[in-house]
Amino acid sequence: MLNYIDELEVEKIDNFQCHNETDEVFVLLSGRCILFCAELDKENNIIDIASWDMEPNKAYNIKRGVYHTHTLSVDGKVLIVENSDTNDSNSPKIMIDDGIRKKLGQLTSALWE
Repeated sequence: MLNYIDELEVEKIDNFQCHNETDEVFVLLSGRCILFCAELDKENNIIDIASWDMEPNKAYNIKRGVYHTHTLSVDGKVLIVENSDTNDSNSPKIMIDDGIRKKLGQLTSALWE
């Protein structure tokens, strides 16, 4: 279960993560959540970002190997399902810069305002 935490506010997100050994399923239980998935070039640079304003009680499956992150409203609560052995050693991260963070902010504003 994931509740709102301030480190997932758009201006504080610092990475996208993928899982090498499992898909990950998200279900919005309350509040709001946006899922972001990154498209990468051959050097693992983010070249595009897709976003989904999650609908309550609908399952969103992020496939194994897809870099993703998310942001929640203050009242947001999300059920997350993944393999029990998912950890940092099999879930690499790509750190993001201010340009990508700005893009996340633009996507969030477009969906939530």
